[in-house]
Amino acid sequence: MGGCSRHRRPTVPGRSLVTDTAGAPAPRRILLLSHPRRAEAHEIARQVTAAFVAAGIEVVGIDSDHGLPDAGARSVGALPDSPVAGCELVVVLGGDGTILRGAELARDHGVPVLGVNLGHVGFLAEAEREDLRATVDKIVRREWTVEERMTLDVTVQVDGELVDSTWALNEAAVEKAARERMLEVAVEVDGRPLSTWGCDGVVIATPTGSTAYAFSAGGPVVWPDVEAILLVPISAHALFARPLVVGPDSHLAIEVVPQTQAAGILWCDGRRSSDLPLGARIEVVRSTRPVLLARLTNAPFTDRLVAKFHLPVTGWRGAARHDVAAE
Repeated sequence: MGGCSRHRRPTVPGRSLVTDTAGAPAPRRILLLSHPRRAEAHEIARQVTAAFVAAGIEVVGIDSDHGLPDAGARSVGALPDSPVAGCELVVVLGGDGTILRGAELARDHGVPVLGVNLGHVGFLAEAEREDLRATVDKIVRREWTVEERMTLDVTVQVDGELVDSTWALNEAAVEKAARERMLEVAVEVDGRPLSTWGCDGVVIATPTGSTAYAFSAGGPVVWPDVEAILLVPISAHALFARPLVVGPDSHLAIEVVPQTQAAGILWCDGRRSSDLPLGARIEVVRSTRPVLLARLTNAPFTDRLVAKFHLPVTGWRGAARHDVAAE
């Protein structure tokens, strides 16, 4: 995981992050999202809602999550057009897919997202299910910091006409639409042609997405404080088909070569898609609007990498080993 700008700003304990029209502190409110098809997530959502309500915090839910658990009168239903409005935090119970859904809701409102991992790897999550009680307590006391994560602006043009405009936190993936046909694409960096590939697709990722689809496609893991955009071909039939790391202000473009028979499809974060006919042009640039992630600790990214991938560190005799053992 990573972000082109690693910016932390602490919240202020004991003060509301929003005010009403009269300038007085507004009631604290949190949007709670859970995986809609996991019974475990619903049970944990009931526990979390009850704890927040007991602390005087309103909990907002979304109808597609099958409503809120019955946890008291302070829980309220979300407005369908703006469920994040007036919330100080989006708390997500689930895996990375559910957290990406939370980011989709929160980004335009500038509200931080805090994920509790109920999935497998959960690289975007800040806490694990066994830390649930301590996580809730820290949220109640506003003991979190906010970290900005770089996102990508993505546009699709067909015959010079803009047909789609979207964004991505992890990656924009151009993939073949039909399993039996290879996709042929021309790749461009900063207005100059780089190469033409016959491939299964191309992933353009942020540092945050370097541990997601791009990682599975053979791309490098990029540390959070590295400013970069990744370009990773998927199963390309070419001698030069290595993952590339370009500057954060680079302008990337992928064109579906028209003199072929294979159309494509664009997926952003696995959530937003767009069909790519022959000749379609996809342009990707760094966005000016980040996603905000709430952090509860200042643990190094290396520790997160070791924990999430269960990396063997037996035999390590680094200078800081005694400090780690004492924690």
